[in-house]
Amino acid sequence: MDDAAERAKDAYEAEASPAGGGFNPTLTVLVVVVGVVLLFVIANCTLYFYANKTLPSRKKKIMSKKKAKREKLKQGLTPAGE
Repeated sequence: MDDAAERAKDAYEAEASPAGGGFNPTLTVLVVVVGVVLLFVIANCTLYFYANKTLPSRKKKIMSKKKAKREKLKQGLTPAGE
């Protein structure tokens, strides 16, 4: 019984610590995920600054006559024609 437990323990230790070392899979996944997120952020910043530099500024929306009249009344100005 002791012999079987000892062999199982030896097999587990041999598998848990391979002789070659290798890469830590957690570290590999972490580096890949951080790299992708960093690439995404840099690409977004680049596109944002490029768009601000090259695209024309937005035009203001045309205000309807009804809204313009309401704004003038709020400011205390009398509308023309009344």
